[in-house]
Amino acid sequence: MGKDDTPSKRELANRIEELERQLRNLHPGSGPPGSASPVEMDCGIPVMPPREMDPNVSFERESLIRYTARKWVNETVIHYYFFDSGPFAVDATQKAFIEQGFDVWRSVGIGLIFEEVSSIDAAEVRIGSLAGDGYWSYVGTDVLNIGQQERTMNFGSPLSQDSRHENVAVHEIGHTLGFPHEHQNPRAGIVWDEQAVINRFSGPPNNWDEAKIRHNILRKIPRSQVDGSHWDRDSIMHYGFPAGLINEPAEFRTNPLTPAPGLSDRDKEQALFFYPSPSPSHPSLTPFQSVQLDLVAGRQADFSFTPSATRTYTIQTFGRTDSVMVLFEDVNGNNVFVAGDDDSGWGRNAQIHTRLYAGRSYNIRIRMYYQWASGSMAVMLW
Repeated sequence: MGKDDTPSKRELANRIEELERQLRNLHPGSGPPGSASPVEMDCGIPVMPPREMDPNVSFERESLIRYTARKWVNETVIHYYFFDSGPFAVDATQKAFIEQGFDVWRSVGIGLIFEEVSSIDAAEVRIGSLAGDGYWSYVGTDVLNIGQQERTMNFGSPLSQDSRHENVAVHEIGHTLGFPHEHQNPRAGIVWDEQAVINRFSGPPNNWDEAKIRHNILRKIPRSQVDGSHWDRDSIMHYGFPAGLINEPAEFRTNPLTPAPGLSDRDKEQALFFYPSPSPSHPSLTPFQSVQLDLVAGRQADFSFTPSATRTYTIQTFGRTDSVMVLFEDVNGNNVFVAGDDDSGWGRNAQIHTRLYAGRSYNIRIRMYYQWASGSMAVMLW
């Protein structure tokens, strides 16, 4: 290009303005930060391999296991850590919005305890803010399978510039509690204009490839991973969608689908089903005495135990059941993980075999996935 062909600054500005105009036409509502009705980032859940089970597991049994599998046992202390340096660093303003998100879940009165820690090695949940990497979180106990120095949650855009503010954090923390995207509920009856969805989410600010769009929007969550409830269009776990992306229900062909801000009543109900408010005390297990359990899928039984002698103990479930059992030591009112076992999807029972110390206080949590018949499960310590 010769010197005379070099465009002037004015010509460059005009070209940029035209490109921005074309982009806004392709993605209605998009524009520079601070413009009216900006397109805001959406949550992209990372893909994880499916849970392995015995190939002979029945559909009903598999359904109930997958429905509960990523939920924590209630009264677990979830330790979270904010990256404070490097590319993942979370600044004070961003952190304040995320803390508000934790407070929203605390206000429901659930039995999980959120505790910030200053050491990454002590954290199950590790929160970063890598610019341009989107909003995302692993789902529930999947975080336990992620490298200890890696993020399990990210906020890739300043929440101060997002009109949803702390609700973005409430959504991502909801994933950490084990809740999926509500707009992928197979009972929602949403029929997508798939090409319109792909066009919308392949552009700014998400810039997702088709596989990611299908995983986070177009894919229906298997019925085995949701409960029997109707679609909750106001769930905090639901995206908002502009008009033109949904063919059915018909009302959203020409109207946007905009969930109400904050937790819906159904969100709170589900959170308290899996994580009811903690009890001040739990029944004690007595060595060599079995206790019968009558639990529905997703429910939990809690016990305490204070050994009179220091030795190796065995705690085991009995019966044709699928469950997860976790043992904590009560240290100054805090549950510290000791051991756990998950027998779901396999032909065995949960068992913990470990050394316990005289005079110390221990808590045993058993979460039911599936049992063949009412009253068919028991637990014993010896």
